[in-house]
Amino acid sequence: MNDAPDAPSLLDLLGRRPSAIELDRAALEIARIEYPDLDPNRYIAELDRHAAAIADRAHDLDDGERFVETASAYLFGELALRGNQEDYYNAGNTCLNRVLDTRLGLPITLSVVYMEVARRLAKPVVGVGLPGHFVIRYDDGQYATWIDPFHGGALLDAAGCKRLAALAMEPDAPEPDSIADDLLEPVDLRSIAMRMINNLRQVYFLRRDPEKALRVLDLLILADPDSADEHKQRGVALLQQQRIAESLRAFRRYLELAPNAPDRDRILEQIRNLTFWIASRN
Repeated sequence: MNDAPDAPSLLDLLGRRPSAIELDRAALEIARIEYPDLDPNRYIAELDRHAAAIADRAHDLDDGERFVETASAYLFGELALRGNQEDYYNAGNTCLNRVLDTRLGLPITLSVVYMEVARRLAKPVVGVGLPGHFVIRYDDGQYATWIDPFHGGALLDAAGCKRLAALAMEPDAPEPDSIADDLLEPVDLRSIAMRMINNLRQVYFLRRDPEKALRVLDLLILADPDSADEHKQRGVALLQQQRIAESLRAFRRYLELAPNAPDRDRILEQIRNLTFWIASRN
């Protein structure tokens, strides 16, 4: 594996094994795919400072509504965290360190900032992975609301969340009322980590950056060596780098793991072409 984050707990998390890693650490380990030299402790300390600042400004941390108002005023007012709508597909938007530096990010990364500040203050904030968008949910049993960090901490009800999801699903957007209620349920830490990793993977393939795409895929394969689709995508990334023999091995491994894959015939044709290409140069 090349240049993958040295993060056994993250690997355990991604591989569905017991892991004690917290969300902030997981997000920073993922960010090392883009920024291999980042110092996670610097950003952990920064999140600590932001939590302390909110605690200083809150008159009563036990008042859920007041906490949400204070946290939002600080994070989206004083710090000016906001969604990067002008350069949405910049890989830095998915990286927690870069979001803390620039105050710009994707819905999920901005949500991670809010969630991790709230965790430090023992406040019940969870992530909600809507299709195409990510929000957070505060619920202490007395006060509850959804919060949209990408749009300045806007408060939402269930109908508002469904409207956001419908907009994100264009051009085939369903009617908001038809969106299932279970999409508003909290997601676990692994789901959040995987969504961040998949964001990076998408950016690297869109921007034809196979070297960094390979870092993502190597990390996922190290976490779960039998994940067939990652081997296929690794084959594509290696092919983009003209690493033909390695690409051939990756495609063969894909079919070993998924012998009845729906794209089996296409992959077999690719294997034949690569085999012929290698043989013609020997």
